[in-house]
Amino acid sequence: MKFLRAIKSGHVFQLGQHEKHLLLETIKLYPLVPATHHRLSKGGEVPQADENQRLLEDALAEQRQENRRLVLLMLDEPQRFRETKSGFELKLTPAQVEWLLQVLNDVRVGSWLMLGEPESGEEPKITKQNARHLLALELCGLFQSVLLAALGMNESSKWLGD
Repeated sequence: MKFLRAIKSGHVFQLGQHEKHLLLETIKLYPLVPATHHRLSKGGEVPQADENQRLLEDALAEQRQENRRLVLLMLDEPQRFRETKSGFELKLTPAQVEWLLQVLNDVRVGSWLMLGEPESGEEPKITKQNARHLLALELCGLFQSVLLAALGMNESSKWLGD
């Protein structure tokens, strides 16, 4: 995936046939972070904590299923991907770029959780069950970096811990 240009209505990206397939299959993993991962409180006493936590989880699950449906519908719109000699051009508004970043981040974090939350530089233990999550983790990072570059956010040495 490559950022081609900014246009009045947003951004244009170039994807090969295989990249388009990988992007769509990766997005289909959404939502991947379990609703139980989000906590109502990180420590303090909360009245009716269990009931309120359950309500939060239910609301998140419902919202995320609707987000999944809508993002897949958006990417399935006939004008979304324009076929070119080298693959496809993908046009997104700034709001759609932000939305796609959120979806990809959920898949990336969820994949990291499925891999056992490996520390930076640590090789996760790969099994038949979690191999696709390693691929999803890496693909999300790639797609996110291109989308962020389109928004003018380049990689920072601070992100690398330097």
